[in-house]
Amino acid sequence: MNVRREGPTRRPVDLRLMDWREVYEDFGKEKLESQASRCMDCGIPFCHQGCPLGNLIPEWNTLVWRKDWVDAIERLHATNNFPEFTGTLCPAPCEAACVLGINDDPVTIKQVEIEIIDRAWDEGWVRPRPPEIRTGKRVAVVGSGPAGLAAAQQLTRVGHDVVVFERADRIGGLLRYGIPEFKMAKHRLDRRLEQMRAEGTVFRPNVEVGVDLSTEDLRAEYDAVVLAGGATAWRDLPVPGRELTGIYQAMEYLPPANRVQEGDLERSPIHAEDKHVVIIGGGDTGADCLGTAHRQGAASVTQLEIMPMPPEHRSAAHPWPTYPMIYRVSSAHEEGGDRIYAVSTTEFVGNDEGQVRALRLSEVAMEGGKFVPVPGTERELPCDLAFLAMGFVGPEKGKLLEGLGVEYDARGNVARDESFMTNVPGVFSAGDMGRGQSLIVWAIAEGRAAAAGVDKFLTGRDVLPAPIVPTDRPMV
Repeated sequence: MNVRREGPTRRPVDLRLMDWREVYEDFGKEKLESQASRCMDCGIPFCHQGCPLGNLIPEWNTLVWRKDWVDAIERLHATNNFPEFTGTLCPAPCEAACVLGINDDPVTIKQVEIEIIDRAWDEGWVRPRPPEIRTGKRVAVVGSGPAGLAAAQQLTRVGHDVVVFERADRIGGLLRYGIPEFKMAKHRLDRRLEQMRAEGTVFRPNVEVGVDLSTEDLRAEYDAVVLAGGATAWRDLPVPGRELTGIYQAMEYLPPANRVQEGDLERSPIHAEDKHVVIIGGGDTGADCLGTAHRQGAASVTQLEIMPMPPEHRSAAHPWPTYPMIYRVSSAHEEGGDRIYAVSTTEFVGNDEGQVRALRLSEVAMEGGKFVPVPGTERELPCDLAFLAMGFVGPEKGKLLEGLGVEYDARGNVARDESFMTNVPGVFSAGDMGRGQSLIVWAIAEGRAAAAGVDKFLTGRDVLPAPIVPTDRPMV
């Protein structure tokens, strides 16, 4: 009643567009302790319902309020292997479910989370936890995104010999090459990987399982396999002019921009400087393209979304404590550009050299469960670069999955049972590969749950905690 919600201050736009550092100013532990005091320690904490990891949110809020930061990081790590990842990247469904949010501003749960882990690293409280005993069992984790890393760390800590395979040249998956530096600095990932190496996890980048390492050799060398390769098959836009130069998938654009920050490139081969950029897709990936284009000096940036503009406040269609579809302004949107809702791209227009020069769109309306063009609303936008950020349709059906012989569910994802095991004994699936495109917090939760299933399969024991994660439906 006495402390109002207060979030971190973002650095001035004109300054942050000059670099790739994270956009937030330091918050300050005294201010954070005051914010943590707003948690009411509810009798039924619905923030637990909102968090797939089952984070003990009221407990570590209270511990921060009492200035007991060491115990706070212990309680946070009890359910979340990587709070620095969720603290920067998760959209915080826990805050949408906060009881205080029924008639007031919810607790700044996400900010408390990131401040706890940042201080823990600064103070040296995050240390390697190598296993006390070894089981002699070998586990291969294919994919080094958040699901694969969570599964690997859990399995290493209970004594298994874990090797993580990654087809890219560095470990991290989308955390490494999909998330821009201004959204999550890569030192957060690097120091966590060093902890995992010290615990005994082995990382093997530049290995595409199914190509560089056959699935037969994989099964012969390892007692269990965790598939955590993500949902990397992107959704395309089959309209006239799609073949023109200058039209790219978001995941063709973001990785080279991240490689510039890694020091691999002087300049990205796909660069927005002085160009009119159109981003098709209104989600987080589109916002990542938006912020990247701003920093590259785009002449203009327009983001298109086929859905109508959402309301500013929770509607009756999204009652508390569900995660509401509301109008949100990310740091990238704050930096400029236009957002156009309820439109669909009908054609790309090129010049004589085969380079895209414009995009034609039409307003759409929902009729019979489908979006249909509104007559007379067609128009043209200047477009030198177009980025498709329309999401992903599932895992890549390549030599890895074909060689293992796994089955798929009705949505085309890798099917698995309640223990996260596929139809192939000893082969498990976690994260977007089995769930479909989802949130980082779900990926970590699934990695932990799959690790519990693997350990029980290999040893018969029941020692690893596992979030209750439904395997039969998507939940974003």
